[in-house]
Amino acid sequence: MRYVPTTVKRDLRIIGERFSQQRKLLLLTIADVGQRAGVSPTTVANLEQGKAVRSDSMLAIARVLQLADAIVTASDPYRTDLGRLRANEQLPKRVRR
Repeated sequence: MRYVPTTVKRDLRIIGERFSQQRKLLLLTIADVGQRAGVSPTTVANLEQGKAVRSDSMLAIARVLQLADAIVTASDPYRTDLGRLRANEQLPKRVRR
């Protein structure tokens, strides 16, 4: 089994709890979400329990739960302090060491 850092486990648990809360606010069952997202109900349950699932499955579930846009927006590097500071700089094609 692969080592997963404690902070990542915590984040997975929090995301799972929030997905579960949103699903309940939308009055959907785990089976409903799975069917609409094109994943198994087990995958939805695993995500809600804080277990790792494939990123495409997580985003499909997020789309059903109306959370995908917020995830995509949150991943914008220009919304970070450093990104805003460097917004006018041209990004390199590659980063080499």
